[in-house]
Amino acid sequence: MFSNAGILNLFESILEMDMTVFDRTMAVNTRGAALAVKHAAKVMVANKIRGSIICTASVESILAGAAPLDYIASKHAVLGVVKAAARELGQHGIRVNCVSPFGIATPMVCKSFGADAAAIEAKICGNANLKGVSLTTMHIAEAALFLASDESAYISAQNLAIDGGLSSIMKLNVN
Repeated sequence: MFSNAGILNLFESILEMDMTVFDRTMAVNTRGAALAVKHAAKVMVANKIRGSIICTASVESILAGAAPLDYIASKHAVLGVVKAAARELGQHGIRVNCVSPFGIATPMVCKSFGADAAAIEAKICGNANLKGVSLTTMHIAEAALFLASDESAYISAQNLAIDGGLSSIMKLNVN
């Protein structure tokens, strides 16, 4: 099962944070992932299905760089859900992992930042560590497919950063 739903809101200061927006972000990003894990696990355990559950977090959960506080907090919480679920579900042969992509100019991101895809892509490429390649949705899908496959049969409770090494070297220009 791959839980990939999420929302991203406009930048805001913690000093002016709207708690209604915070609660909605947590509800969609964190509660949504937790419910997806819960219901997939219930079916898998009841039917003795060994397998893989994958959630999408974000490289922002590692870097806490440019995204709004509610988004960063919600994606940190997704990592907590994944680790706790992996601990509990391992006894049933169920692996639980995360993929955490770097920025990508999806329609949601463009709308949230109020910019077109070219402008978002330019900013992302400027911050990227790995030059000569741009992150695509296919890269994320391939990482999730790897975690769902037998090739990752002994990988659980991990957060696979799909970020061209950025989170390992921590060089992010947020301005």
